[in-house]
Amino acid sequence: MKALEDCLAEWALQDPFYKRVLGRLREKPLAASLRSREEGCAAGIPLAKRVAQTLGVEGSWKKQSGDWIQREGEIAFFRGNAEQILKFENLIIGLIGKSSGIATAAWRAKKAAEGRIRLICGGGKKHPFLVKDMAREAVAAGGLESRILEPPFLYLDKNFVRVFGGIRQTLEAVASHSAPKVIQVKGEFGPIAEEAREAIRHGARVIMVDTGCCEDLDEVLRVMREEKASPRVRTAFAGGIKIDDIPLFIQKGVDILDIGAAILDAPWLELSYDVVVDR
Repeated sequence: MKALEDCLAEWALQDPFYKRVLGRLREKPLAASLRSREEGCAAGIPLAKRVAQTLGVEGSWKKQSGDWIQREGEIAFFRGNAEQILKFENLIIGLIGKSSGIATAAWRAKKAAEGRIRLICGGGKKHPFLVKDMAREAVAAGGLESRILEPPFLYLDKNFVRVFGGIRQTLEAVASHSAPKVIQVKGEFGPIAEEAREAIRHGARVIMVDTGCCEDLDEVLRVMREEKASPRVRTAFAGGIKIDDIPLFIQKGVDILDIGAAILDAPWLELSYDVVVDR
């Protein structure tokens, strides 16, 4: 796969539109201002800087990833020739707008959690691999982690459990590995309460209820109490969680929430990119 810089350079050289339309004005010095039309959390800045450098656009960055942007606040000011400045508009809006929308949703989720529950935003495998890094950078800019535990750990999802034939069999198969084990329970090899009981008794560090069903989570939490599970054994929940749902899950006592679509599918932050008189 070509490097980002190679792809951009090729695109810049092959696109004849600007040469044909601008003619001699292609080399005219121009400037442009990138602003936000609404409040939000900035993200995507590192990638945007690389793109600007590749296209030869000089950027003066007022905001970095993780910074809060006020309505009508300036994010960056750019200089270049007419062709560079006009081409850049087709790239910068998407790079910053979508990433900042994700970061803003992550920031709001973190604020709703008030530090009382661990929030993560996984779902990386649901994104095309070309945009995974962008999404992860945006989630981090909003203040959330992408991984359920600090590495190293083993994540044993439903397909591992199916391959080994059950919760107990899966955990026994990896028992020699010292890394903490995270295992999904879905009630496929028995009632979900019994799967949780097996997970507790065979060394799981995190029991992930990945069904999106609150009744399943309630069953697992009940088993945790009945088994007097060690405080080191934690519960996690994923599936269809909205940001407004976070206080409910705090009350239930779950340890970790994995919020995917409500953050990763957040609408982009509305931006404006305007050619201006140079400063």
